[in-house]
Amino acid sequence: MILAAIYARFSSDRQKDRSIDDQIALCRDLCAREGMAVISTFEDRAISGSAAVNRPGFQALMQAAESRLFDVIVAEDMDRIFRDQADYHNARKGLDFLGITLHTAAGKIGTIDGALRALMSEQFIENLRVHTRRGLEGVLRDGRHAGGRAYGYRAVKSKPGELEIVEEEADIVRQIFSDYVANKTPRQIAHDLNTRGVRPPRGRLWNGSTINGHVARGGGMILNDLYAGRIVWNKVRMVKDPTTGKRLSRPNPKEQYKIVEAPHLRIIDDATFKAAQVIKIERRRDATPASAQKSRAPKRVFSGLIRCGACGGGMASNGADRKGVRLQCSSYKESGSCSNSRRVYLDDLEALAIKGLRQHLAHPAMITEYVDAYNAARKRLKKEASTERARLERRLGEIGREMKRIVDSIVITGMPPEQFVARMQELEAEKAKVVAGLESAKESDNVIALHPKALDRYKRAVVELADELKCGTPSEFATIRELVTAIIVHASPSRPGGAGTKANAEDDRSVRIDIKGRLAALCGNPALFPNMAMSGGMLVAGEGLEPPTPGL
Repeated sequence: MILAAIYARFSSDRQKDRSIDDQIALCRDLCAREGMAVISTFEDRAISGSAAVNRPGFQALMQAAESRLFDVIVAEDMDRIFRDQADYHNARKGLDFLGITLHTAAGKIGTIDGALRALMSEQFIENLRVHTRRGLEGVLRDGRHAGGRAYGYRAVKSKPGELEIVEEEADIVRQIFSDYVANKTPRQIAHDLNTRGVRPPRGRLWNGSTINGHVARGGGMILNDLYAGRIVWNKVRMVKDPTTGKRLSRPNPKEQYKIVEAPHLRIIDDATFKAAQVIKIERRRDATPASAQKSRAPKRVFSGLIRCGACGGGMASNGADRKGVRLQCSSYKESGSCSNSRRVYLDDLEALAIKGLRQHLAHPAMITEYVDAYNAARKRLKKEASTERARLERRLGEIGREMKRIVDSIVITGMPPEQFVARMQELEAEKAKVVAGLESAKESDNVIALHPKALDRYKRAVVELADELKCGTPSEFATIRELVTAIIVHASPSRPGGAGTKANAEDDRSVRIDIKGRLAALCGNPALFPNMAMSGGMLVAGEGLEPPTPGL
């Protein structure tokens, strides 16, 4: 008897789940007429067929096909399985190799008619895209909104494309533009809105980027022409990544924008809107590629590596006084999402970190010797894992062949399946254990991979930095940044009205830092050098100084 697998799919969440049941019922009737035995069904609900990679049901179907669990794939129509020529041809090659055929309600799919039907399915998607775009342009010509949400508006019920102003939100929009024109930064505006508990357009909190937007994409509240009574459409186009099947947006040139006046949707007067655009341009005039690259280069030895211990966000400059540059949590500054408003002096943090590294690197030869021993142990474990993985793969193949022999005995010779049930259950249980063992071996193999050049570079950096620290502060940033991945700052929140405070102050004003090291990242083991805690200028050795346990 021919063994069959059924595949069903519908594209949109606006369609009914009943569609899947109807497709499966039709395919079962077809199999009954053709004398096929249905052994399994696979389905994808509310997922487009234009890409195979993001359909879990289809992927499970192809994995089952590779195990040769059936002889035929049955679907209502080929567009249920494929809407893309490349997906069809790739899958067809694999199925032909496995000896598995495709059947639909119209009959068996051959090589030529299959290629033509794949072409027609893909062309249907292209035509649908063109027709949809034409329809949206018609909506725009009628003075209606062609899609997308905007803060300050809501859709009018039973009138597609029509918007109306929400006065409560419109007042917030006017306040944002007023503050922006008054020279407040987007971060300051977002912080004020979060402090007042104003609900954001989406998510939990306002952010500076919500207000500031993206110039190339024309996004953000300051750049939204709808507030000035103009509907602008076609700012971006959607393209599909052929590898992942995900839709991505790409900005269009401004000459491709479609603009329609909509004075009834105006929230901001022209003078205020234009003033905001001028300020936006002024703030960006120095943002050339050269200056942007220069701004990204580290200005201090730990630039970009200092992070807030309360929320994990980065810490950025928040002005300076006679004692030096002060740092504050960026999440607190940006949106107020972090509760720690404490400001600390950059010079003090750098002094603590350098002192810790100097003490820890007093004997660089011992560290490099330890690294060599550690890497040798990892190589040994990798070899053992590879041997175990090969054994499991052989056993998995043996189990698959035995299961296929049992199926053939039932189908070809007509032997009663009841006598094989116990053995099939044993094989399934063993197969699950073997697959789990393979996954474990794969993870073990990934963990112990460590490139020799990375170790050599690390050991060289340790020795160089140790020599430089004997003479004082390192002369080159690159050496120390080879070793340090992050400096986590743990500091108590500021007292009311408090400003910055020195890192070695007494009582609750003390600052503790954790230094995260590059070797920990290379080895996949967070308990490795240099990982230490310091408080009040005194080094406190942590577990990072201990050698790893025998199993790594």
